[in-house]
Amino acid sequence: MSRTRTALLAAMALVAGATGTAYAAVPGDVGAAAVPCTVNYQVQNQWDTGFTAAVTVTNLGAAKSSWAVKWSYAGNQRVTSGWNAKITQSGSNVTAANESYNGTLATGGSASFGFQGTYSGSNAIPATFTLDGVMCNVDSGGPTDPTDPTGPGDRVNNPYSGAKVYVNPEWSAKAAAESGGSRIANQPTGVWLDRIAAINGVNGGMGLRDHLDAALAQKGSGELVIQLVIYNLPGRDCSALASNGELGPTEIGRYKTEYIDPIAAILSDAKYAPLRIVTTVEIDSLPNLVTNTGSRATATPECDVMKANGNYVKGVGYALNKLGDVGNVYNYVDAGHHGWIGWDDNFGPSADVFHDAATAEGATPADVHGFITNTANYSTLKENNFTINDSVAGKSVRESKWVDWNRYVDELGFAQAFRNELVSTGFDTNIGMLIDTSRNGWGGTTRPAGPGATTSVDTYIEGGRYDRRIHIGNWCNQSGAGLGERPKTAPESGIDAYVWMKPPGESDGASKAIPNDEGKGFDRMCDPTYTGTPRNGNNLTGALPDAPVSGHWFSAQFQQLMRNAYPPLP
Repeated sequence: MSRTRTALLAAMALVAGATGTAYAAVPGDVGAAAVPCTVNYQVQNQWDTGFTAAVTVTNLGAAKSSWAVKWSYAGNQRVTSGWNAKITQSGSNVTAANESYNGTLATGGSASFGFQGTYSGSNAIPATFTLDGVMCNVDSGGPTDPTDPTGPGDRVNNPYSGAKVYVNPEWSAKAAAESGGSRIANQPTGVWLDRIAAINGVNGGMGLRDHLDAALAQKGSGELVIQLVIYNLPGRDCSALASNGELGPTEIGRYKTEYIDPIAAILSDAKYAPLRIVTTVEIDSLPNLVTNTGSRATATPECDVMKANGNYVKGVGYALNKLGDVGNVYNYVDAGHHGWIGWDDNFGPSADVFHDAATAEGATPADVHGFITNTANYSTLKENNFTINDSVAGKSVRESKWVDWNRYVDELGFAQAFRNELVSTGFDTNIGMLIDTSRNGWGGTTRPAGPGATTSVDTYIEGGRYDRRIHIGNWCNQSGAGLGERPKTAPESGIDAYVWMKPPGESDGASKAIPNDEGKGFDRMCDPTYTGTPRNGNNLTGALPDAPVSGHWFSAQFQQLMRNAYPPLP
């Protein structure tokens, strides 16, 4: 893979004069028309037979309601797919015309698009570009020394290795404003793009470009990872209500053109090439197609719809394809948690669904750098007081009410085993796992110091387990939870990092119905008085009272997480 360079090339706007000579039209030249446009063409990523490129056109003339950029290749390059423009090719001639949503091009305004192509031999940068038939100046970039392993577009095996991780200023300020919060306000957390409006910022808050610009400022001369959560599938969270999204089950077109395409266009901006951009793709989505459909007791009509229409698979595949084309993006797909897909009838089928998504809508397994588990959940990292192989009073730990025949008792063991399963389905042997430890510490006075009594397998587990939830299916604002391991790089074999992808202090959902304009419903699993569903064994939910709408700041939860942190806070 090769890095890009930028070089300003003066494209010749040939103007026939009386003597038959030609000259370049340069802004400000006497007797020459001002150059009406500039085109920046960047080869972002290149390999033996293919490449990806990003193009930005800046309009210096009169405002436009539609536009078309054209160029010609000197070699045998062929465009195979594109985004944010309708791209066609005839012979060596390429035309990129606006989509319906980005046709307006104000004076001084810019539009960006990208594409993937093939080539053999050389991959020379086109010499000239036109905007609506008028030649532009060219700010052009292409590959440098293909043996140079250090530049943007060269993905490293573990993006967290040797890198700082972005501290979200908005979350940091909220944490610091809490009593005792300054102890963790400098920790890196994920930036959640949970609706289309979040791309440009909501209610005066930071948008995607704002965060990327802030990440560049934090980066300094070293490497820096910024963590983004891609979270807006059609029919999102089909088995829950607290974080239902803005897009209906059939709105896959809007997901592509209004959500993923604009994100990909921003991430492909050459300005952000120095960053390592980690995307965690669609939390709590694909496992629903295995566990909450068909004849299962946990099935919902909404999940049956999403399995039938295929829009979860299509959406994730499209996101992986488009985001994976950006050379400094590292895609990690959400892989649930051990208390969701750790059972025999969920484990292998979930891996198969992930592979289906990674081969949909133009994606390939090479677009997947790894997987993340326990995002926004509470499953403890490691249970030290018992193992899955223990037996008590003639019964296996698997027979206990808590474990309930699961193959795994904690997230670390599950993540390492599931990584092997994913490789066996066709993912690269070098994939890495992330584990979200933002809320799985379970410290404080209730943390057991050793195993429970051996009078029965249940007393043994109940007395010794760190995870103090009423049931492993409980997920909303859990009472007694604490901060887990601080973010850490390469802590265990196969684990790229422990991360705080879910920002501590942000609510999982409202404990009662609260009207809102964010498309978020009231889920009884966030109501502490509710006696549950088959997914949590018809138990109480264990949720904290007085919680706000999902994603909103929840001071009581934040204080609890600090109080029960394990390892403890200083």
